[in-house]
Formats: sequence, structure tokens, C-alpha cells
Amino acid sequence: MTKNNRDQDVEFIQALAELLRENDLTELEVRREYGEDDSLDVRVSRATTVVQAAAPAPVAAAAPVAAPAAPAAPAAAAPQEDPASHPGAVTSPMVGTVYMQAEPGAAPFISVGATVKEGDTLLIVEAMKTMNQIPSPKSGTVKRILVEDGAAVEYGAPLVIIE
Repeated sequence: MTKNNRDQDVEFIQALAELLRENDLTELEVRREYGEDDSLDVRVSRATTVVQAAAPAPVAAAAPVAAPAAPAAPAAAAPQEDPASHPGAVTSPMVGTVYMQAEPGAAPFISVGATVKEGDTLLIVEAMKTMNQIPSPKSGTVKRILVEDGAAVEYGAPLVIIE
């Protein structure tokens, strides 16, 4: 490999890192083909901080003062139930943005307490400008909706709990 190719590869990797940052992604993997037997596999990722959306308001207000203290972490982890481990959890099959309705101003697909049938659309996850309908894997009642409209989700993140 020549120095010129290495310089181009460094620029390519820097461009991927910029895409990661601009699109608020946590991971990006690309294969760059140079020829029949020559390629470059690049995986760029960054660490993320998980923020629990169900945190009570008083804890959030005290966060700047309580954040350095060690007891703050156990308080945030107090709920024993992990929604992803719930048997009725529907998880995201991809990284993207969640939409609760087909178009702005339309009625949401589901609400807490609604009855759904297997195959009914629960919500939409937009990934790379493609709208992906997320179907219900089983019939039941929507017990919890774990995401908000317009929120970014990761692969495997719990979206809804159906019992």
C-alpha cells in the first residue's frame, strides 16, 4: 500500500467519523473495495451514555449537584425490572428514529391499554430515509410504551410491552 493510499484511507475514516457525529450514530461499519483481492474494512464506533427517560423530575433537578456522588447511580438503577428482559417486550430491529403515527397529525398506531393483533403495526422506525413498520409479534394488550415519538433508538432497544 502506498503512502497516498494510506492518506486517502485516513481521510475516508475521518469522513466516516464525521458522519457518525453529524447523524448522532453510535456505530458505522463499511467495506471499501480497491480491487479483486484488496479491500479495507472500517468500523467506527463511539461510547454512548444511556439516559433513563422515566427518571423523576426532582432527581433531574438535583443532577448537577448529585451527579458526582456515588449514591446517585444506585438511585437511578432502583427499578429492578429491565424492560428489555420482559417476555412481552418488542425490541427495535434496527437503529433509527421512532414515529408513533403514519404522518404528522394522524392518530397514533397504539396507546397504553389498546388491544393489538399479531401483525398490527405498533410504530414506525425510520432508518436511512426508509420507513419500517414494526409489527406486533403477538396478540395482546399494550401495557407500556417505552419510547417517545421522534426519539432515536438503538438496535435491540425495548419499544413496547405487550401482554
